[in-house]
Amino acid sequence: MLRLPEEQRGLFKRPFGTLYGSISELLPLLEGRAIYAVGDVVTHNLLAAGVTLEIAIIDGYTMRTPCNRSPLLQARWLTAKNPPGTITDELEAAIEEAVRDPPAVVFVEGEEDLAVIPLVLAAPPGAAVLYGQPGEGVVLRIVDAAAKRVAASMLEVFVRD
Repeated sequence: MLRLPEEQRGLFKRPFGTLYGSISELLPLLEGRAIYAVGDVVTHNLLAAGVTLEIAIIDGYTMRTPCNRSPLLQARWLTAKNPPGTITDELEAAIEEAVRDPPAVVFVEGEEDLAVIPLVLAAPPGAAVLYGQPGEGVVLRIVDAAAKRVAASMLEVFVRD
């Protein structure tokens, strides 16, 4: 299991991609791409906008309060335990399985906030990864070699427990 040290958490407050005020602003950028969503609200909003998702990673919460908008997706469900501030081997394995055989929902028992990092590493080039930036909007990261390099460098500040 990888654990993000408390003193490094500030590094993960900045968007890992381009920040948009709403889903509607970025819809044209999603055409023809595999769409991967992290977070209950982003997943709900994408589905409400008529977007078909390949992968959704959710935990049933938004900003640590129960989310009553958890999506009812007609896809294979995988579960993974992932305590706050960590990336578990179980989460990484579930993401890799979902990417190998979409569509899928990865339901996280714990917290899915850091799942964007292993998702970008596992996703094929050209995929669109979206997640919520609390109080600001939604972040879009198109997967390419640069995104994978940044994700790999982000993992370097984690500690293996």
